Amino acid sequence: MTPDSRSPDDARRSEEHEDRTPTAHTIEPDEPEEFGCVQVWWGDGKGKTTAALGMGFRAAGHGYRVHLLQFMKGGAGSVENVRGEYNAIERLPTFTYEATGEFGWHGFSDGSDDASHADRAEAGLERAHDLATDPEHHMLILDEVLYAANRGLIEPADVVGLIESKDPDLELVLTGGHSKPEYLYDRADLITNVRKERHMIDAGQGARKGTEY
Repeated sequence: MTPDSRSPDDARRSEEHEDRTPTAHTIEPDEPEEFGCVQVWWGDGKGKTTAALGMGFRAAGHGYRVHLLQFMKGGAGSVENVRGEYNAIERLPTFTYEATGEFGWHGFSDGSDDASHADRAEAGLERAHDLATDPEHHMLILDEVLYAANRGLIEPADVVGLIESKDPDLELVLTGGHSKPEYLYDRADLITNVRKERHMIDAGQGARKGTEY
């Protein structure tokens, strides 16, 4: 069928389809219409932070204001002092980030002090409360906050309190932890268990630039 032989309805549908083809546009500040949910991403598989960042980039691409607050990720001697996501975020006008984590990892023999990890986590939680009640942000990603709760650096009840006190229009995304956060199962709108089927770390593969950092 040639374009000239199409029925008017076929031609109209074709034009509508062409108009709906996804394209990139200049990012202009905008306001979301349906934000306000609580998302939980936990599990022993790789991809929790990656999924949260993907949503953050998507939201920022629509001009919504996104903030990433990272717990438990103050850096480590096994990786470079640079993160690909920070470099990318810097190029988006509506995406911001900060990290409150201590260098090293809690409970590991890496020279870091566990008490300092706890102090940093508590400071991160306080900062999260400030951000969650500020209508300046549309999406707040608290990366590894559930891991901090799993390890007893912050109280699970305080995470619940954060949810209860957040701005009602804020999309709150919580990630981290291998233990099921039972305390959130009647508080969250979306819960995803990222399960490990296979992970190259078990074969000795270290963190790789461009995939893990």
